Parts: sequence; C-alpha cells; structure tokens
Amino acid sequence: MLPDIFDSYPAVYAVCDRYVVTVTLKAETLFWVRVGNDYYYDDSNGILRSSSLTHKAELPMEVLDKAGKYVVCFRRVKERKPYFSDVGEVEEYEFDFCPVRNDNINVYHIADAHNRVTGPVKAGEWFGDNLDLLILNGDIPNHSGDISYFSAIHRIAGEITKGKHPVIFSRGNHDTRGIYAENLPEYTPTDNGRSYFTVRLGKIWALVLDCAEDKPDTNAEYGHTICCHDFRLRETKFLEKIAQSGEYDAEGIEHKIVIVHSPFTDTFSPPFDIEQELYSKWCEILREKIKPEIMICGHVHNCYVTMPGDEKDKKGQPCPVVCASSLGNDFDYFKGGAFTFGKDGISVRFTDSDKNSSEEIIIKK
Repeated sequence: MLPDIFDSYPAVYAVCDRYVVTVTLKAETLFWVRVGNDYYYDDSNGILRSSSLTHKAELPMEVLDKAGKYVVCFRRVKERKPYFSDVGEVEEYEFDFCPVRNDNINVYHIADAHNRVTGPVKAGEWFGDNLDLLILNGDIPNHSGDISYFSAIHRIAGEITKGKHPVIFSRGNHDTRGIYAENLPEYTPTDNGRSYFTVRLGKIWALVLDCAEDKPDTNAEYGHTICCHDFRLRETKFLEKIAQSGEYDAEGIEHKIVIVHSPFTDTFSPPFDIEQELYSKWCEILREKIKPEIMICGHVHNCYVTMPGDEKDKKGQPCPVVCASSLGNDFDYFKGGAFTFGKDGISVRFTDSDKNSSEEIIIKK
C-alpha cells in the first residue's frame, strides 16, 4: 500500500544508460533513492530540492538491473529556513524492479492521452504482470499551460508499471505549448535537457526522436515563442552522429525501434506540411544506415500500420510505421498499441480500455 503522501506509484524512466526514478508527491519533501548502500539524490548542485512536488533521482542502469529493487526515501518538510530547517524523520518504501531481459518482450504504447488518465491506464493493463516496457509517446498532458498537467505523465506511468518496469518517454507537439513548456525537462527524463536520445533495454535498442511543433515557426498560433526549425537542425546532427557510431549494431541487439510522436514519414495538408526536405533526410539516414525494424508513433489519433511503399509513405519509409493511439467521446475511453517483440518479428494489436482487441498483425523481420 502506498503512503498517503504519494500521488501515484514511482515511474522508472529509461534514458541513455541510466534510469530516472520519478515520484510525484502531495507535499514538500527532501527526496532520494537508495539501492543497496548507494544513494542517488534529487539535488541541485548539492542542495536537496523541495520546492517541486515532482522528484527525480538518476542512477546507472546496471546498478538497478543488478539489484532488482530500490528504496524511495524522503523527509517531509515542515519549514525550510536559512538555518535549522524543520524536517521529519526519514521514511523509506521499497519497490521491486524488473529489467527487460525476456526473449519475447511485451511493450505497451500510449500517446495522445491529453490529460486523460483512467482510460489510458485501463488500456495499458493489457499485458498485466507480463508487461516488460511502457512507452509514453507524446501529448500525454493536454498542453503545458498548466504545470499540474505534467502529473498525468507520471500517474499513467506509475499506475500501469507500479514502479516495477521501465518506461520510455517522448515529447509531443502539444507538450511544447504553454508557459511551462520550457520547464518540461525538469519534470520528465531527458539527456541533459535534450528530448532526443538513444536507450538500450535488453535486446531492444531504441532511438527517441522529437519533431516538436507541427506547423511552421512563423504560424500565428505560436506568437513568436518557438524556434523548432533550428531545434530540428541540431537533432539532425545528432541523428547523423548516431548513424556513424554504429551503436545500434552492438552485440545482443535484436530489435531496433524508432519512437517519435509524429509520423514524419507521411505528408500532411498545409499548414502541417513542414520540413519536407529535412524529414526526407531523416528517412534516408534511418533507411540506409540504422535500418530500424519498426517506427512507433501517435499524433494522428488513429491506429494503423503503414508499410514502405504504401499510400502514406511519402518520404521513403525506412520500415513499417505503426500509429497506435485513439480517443473516444467517452473521457475514460482510450485505445493504444500492444507489441510483442519476438525472435521472428513483432506482433501488433490495438487494444482499448474496455479490453477489446484488434486482430493480430505480424511484422516479420
């Protein structure tokens, strides 16, 4: 049973070669995570953070993978003062952790929750205790104009995984909107503030990309507050560097996947027809160098698979693209994607919060 101060279970996000244990609490605390005799603090240059109710502690993947459990530790803050702060005793709660190690890897995908929690959680329970990895692929909050909306990310992740399984988080276009969009890296896992990165989990190597906004920077809707084109140029250099590194062909990798909110391989009608040349270059790099097995997306509020050469392949698709998120008129309804990565290929089902499922789609290697 969770303590009364927890808003939800912890979420263990995977980014690069580390985990970010994240907990949203209901009152100010000082926070850290203990694994064995090692401590990982939520601090700012040696000062324990208490002003935010969302706490993050980073630790090496190999440490938690080996231990298989971690302890969330905190002190309740009664009054923080320049001298002799008044804080409570240390409270500790232990959680089990299961790294991705299976041959058949069960992955559930959620995007476009738009601040809904109940429906996405019900849908995300499809695999039950056999879940290995959760993907939250953008637009989980409705926007970033209200900082409380960020809690939906961690509530969905925590309620589905119970702090026991890793989560990969990717930013969506609605996440870039609002006064707190610039603070999102403080509340979510990034690579030193960068929202695109790679991560290795067992036999899966994942490339997380970020298309940012879906219209030109000059669109009046943004009010001169974004520079996403320049952001994508920097991301292109990152993608080129990854392609040259060959890290995606390391020993033991059996599945290479791309996780990105927007299916940039398609072309949308104006004003959403942005970055045609740049996205074509991304496709070329992926197709010619990295050669992923699958790309998993949200954004379009629909569930389908498009293969290279299909109608929606407008830029030279590098692999099958699966869009897997859909909302209904009922606020508690949600449909997402259930993936099983096996030796011979990938099983895809679209399942919903009422436990309905589409027919199985097999994507062969």
